[in-house]
Amino acid sequence: MDKKLIITNNIRKLRFFADEMTQLELAEKAGASRQTIIALEAGKYTPSLELAFRIANVFGVAIGDVFECASEGDGNG
Repeated sequence: MDKKLIITNNIRKLRFFADEMTQLELAEKAGASRQTIIALEAGKYTPSLELAFRIANVFGVAIGDVFECASEGDGNG
């Protein structure tokens, strides 16, 4: 049976280091709703690949600097 993937993110930290960008500002720049950003930060929502890239582009970083993925039970999640 396949292990479940656990996706975490660094959005809150990246917003802080981007002059304390608000969730609304990020949402507008990434073409998403503020509610989506809230759910992402809380780990309650997994973004589409397109949205993940758009968020990374807002911060000017690689997608791997925003999102990380680990398998359930591998000690990294």
